Amino acid sequence: MLSLNKGRYIARFAENSDDIRAAQRLRSLTFGGAPDAPLDEDAFDAVCEHVLVEDRRSGTLVCCFRILPLAAADDIDRSYSAQYYELSALKDFDGPMLEIGRFCVHPDWRDADILRVAWSVVTHYVDDNGVELLFGCSSFHGTDAKQYYDAFAMLKDGHLAPARWLPRVKAPKVFQFAKRLRRKPDAKRAMLGMPPLLRTYLLMGGWVSDHAVVDAQMNTLHVFTGLEIRTIPDARKRLLRAIAG
Repeated sequence: MLSLNKGRYIARFAENSDDIRAAQRLRSLTFGGAPDAPLDEDAFDAVCEHVLVEDRRSGTLVCCFRILPLAAADDIDRSYSAQYYELSALKDFDGPMLEIGRFCVHPDWRDADILRVAWSVVTHYVDDNGVELLFGCSSFHGTDAKQYYDAFAMLKDGHLAPARWLPRVKAPKVFQFAKRLRRKPDAKRAMLGMPPLLRTYLLMGGWVSDHAVVDAQMNTLHVFTGLEIRTIPDARKRLLRAIAG
């Protein structure tokens, strides 16, 4: 049973339906943008494990995400991401996978330690279970791609998936930034527009799809994101494990 204490915060797995409902409410607030937004729930909640990061003093849920372990690459069609991306290329991947989904931080909390605690959980899970690939959908808020052109141009220039793993188009509405953008990115604007979770993936050598899915229901643009554990630089691995403790 996970119970990770890091300074002001404690991380744990959801233990019951009340915990899962709390995560769904935080997701609704984060993705829906209002306290009265419809509850964010779907069928994957029943098959995933849910990680909760709480402020130990107030008990406030400040971050949550869910994980779906896949023992073999043939199972990737069971993932949430497979609804939106054609992932048959990844069926040749050799090793256990872990999908990270619905990652969100409470909009009123800006402490960078929250993200560090979340990654500590992931690091422990990866090490304990021999995970070789992390993947999921990294979301940009809103569906207007123009405000993220610099971020997408940066992804195109240096962070596209290797050809052998590249996800293909499956969703009905996408923004094919690798084909459409012909601009040199402004690095500052690009990083400001990049979701924090995606920035962390990229720092460790993660890669993305060549297109973004336009998800009107979630009011997001998202890119498939993958991180091969064996390719993370040794210095970065040591840093992650030092943070994980």
